[in-house]
Amino acid sequence: MGIPEKIKAIQDQIHQTQLNKATEHHIGLLKAKIAKLKREQETVQTKKTGISSDGFDVKRSGDATVVFIGLP
Repeated sequence: MGIPEKIKAIQDQIHQTQLNKATEHHIGLLKAKIAKLKREQETVQTKKTGISSDGFDVKRSGDATVVFIGLP
């Protein structure tokens, strides 16, 4: 079972769970698992391509150069 299948299974479980005060914590845990799997899937894709998505490449033009610092 790959990562996309796991994400789909967890999303199906979220849709089947009735939303009320008693199940909010469970749904929050499921959403955290989905976020973790998406991050893991992103790292696998960057390892396959060998391209890092950490920075930006801004073309210089004119008299000024703008630098973005921080997370997108």
